[in-house]
Amino acid sequence: MRDVSRKPTTLRRATATSSVRMAAGTVAMVREGRGPKGDPLAAARIAAVMAAKEASRLIPYCHPVRVDHVEVAFEVADGGVEVSCRVAALDRTGVEMEALCGASVAALTIYDMLKPVDDGMVIGETRLASKKGGKGDFVDTFETPLRAAVLVVSDSTAAGAREDRSGRAVADRLAAVGVEVVERAVVPDEPDQVEAALRRAVAAGLDLAVTTGGTGLGPRDRTVEATARVIEREIPGIAEAMRAHGQARTPRAMLSRGLAGTAGGTLVLNLPGSSRGVEESLDALLPGVLHLFPMMRGGGH
Repeated sequence: MRDVSRKPTTLRRATATSSVRMAAGTVAMVREGRGPKGDPLAAARIAAVMAAKEASRLIPYCHPVRVDHVEVAFEVADGGVEVSCRVAALDRTGVEMEALCGASVAALTIYDMLKPVDDGMVIGETRLASKKGGKGDFVDTFETPLRAAVLVVSDSTAAGAREDRSGRAVADRLAAVGVEVVERAVVPDEPDQVEAALRRAVAAGLDLAVTTGGTGLGPRDRTVEATARVIEREIPGIAEAMRAHGQARTPRAMLSRGLAGTAGGTLVLNLPGSSRGVEESLDALLPGVLHLFPMMRGGGH
């Protein structure tokens, strides 16, 4: 199975359809809610709900999902029955397979309920009609790529005693979502130097200034204090999202004091100093946080 543990939980929806072609006399029986085994559509509705909830038990690499809602609809036409199965869940992975299982089993159930009277029935195409949810629904496009500075705040890295992994991780993740990293710098845990570096990024008109390190409670951790002197509007929800995402993975995430806010047109983000902390924080934020820029430019929500 694919590892989806890094994904954030979002509202997932999917709708799948199927159909059963049948003779005119069989269609009439369906309209009347009768058949050799009872009402075909009533049985098919129950079967679809059960199948949607059992998708991960039927399909080997399908992740178990806590299904929150299943809605099954039928359209009885002259040539047969069209089936629609809509599934919703709050989870880290999509519900396409749950919807497809529901639609498929509904069609099979209709076939089973009516096969004693119509051996010419044909189950038609089963397909995914729509899906929503996940990061792909929250991607903004920019005519001009956003530009960013990455600032590593670390005494040991500045002294050359430790390799910079967290700054590289930030730069790689930003590049993956189309953000151009135009500057990478390393400074010691000195608040005045951190503040000066952030102000340079703001003065240069960069879109993002991302720090890594100095967000904890160590004697030299002062990145947060330096950032507070630079930002004009704090955005608590961004920092809360990072901590909440991290807390679900390690109980120490709550000890991060990182801030997020804007100075002019620049978004300033404080990330933890570890590469793992950086990855988890950016898992929580990207790409949705980039919607901040259209908002600041008057584009609304």
